[in-house]
Amino acid sequence: MLRRELLAVRNRLTADDMRRAAEALAGRALELPELAHARTVAAYVSVGSEPGTLALLDALRARGVRVLLPALLPDNDLDWGAYTGEHSLARVQHGGKMALFEPSGPRLGPDAVTEADVVLLPGLAVDARGMRLGRGGGSYDRVLARLERAGARPALVVLLYDTEVVERVPEEAHDRPVHAVVTPSGVRRFRSGA
Repeated sequence: MLRRELLAVRNRLTADDMRRAAEALAGRALELPELAHARTVAAYVSVGSEPGTLALLDALRARGVRVLLPALLPDNDLDWGAYTGEHSLARVQHGGKMALFEPSGPRLGPDAVTEADVVLLPGLAVDARGMRLGRGGGSYDRVLARLERAGARPALVVLLYDTEVVERVPEEAHDRPVHAVVTPSGVRRFRSGA
């Protein structure tokens, strides 16, 4: 129910709304100390009405940061590849799901994410505890579990619109809180971030 409501609000955004939000989001995210010191950042390419990420990805690359992007595997797990600019993206249609923009270069394997200093996560909402509501496919639950198993401790940051910071989202036993949420109007940190 909550996912449907949040997606409906996103789908009402205009192209101008999304462009302005993407610019503001990139500016706010680039102010994060975690990103200022990061050598490797795992991120994603926004699709549809998701908060835009391309300006942020390009700004990170301009700083000399290695940016890893996901490629969806048939079992919904994620492989990773390097982002070397918009020309390095391929539009990939995954069955009945939405088309995604994935890195067109060599695949680095699902464990490549464990090298990241920061993982930028997509989501639909985050609550006051730092719990993230995803789209429900489980891809990022696997990523977070892989990080935990590897003993990797990157900063976990979710990128959202201002209205998507809510009081509470449903959670499951395997869900883990994020460290921070970046929205066009600012950054909110969570003490409970694992």
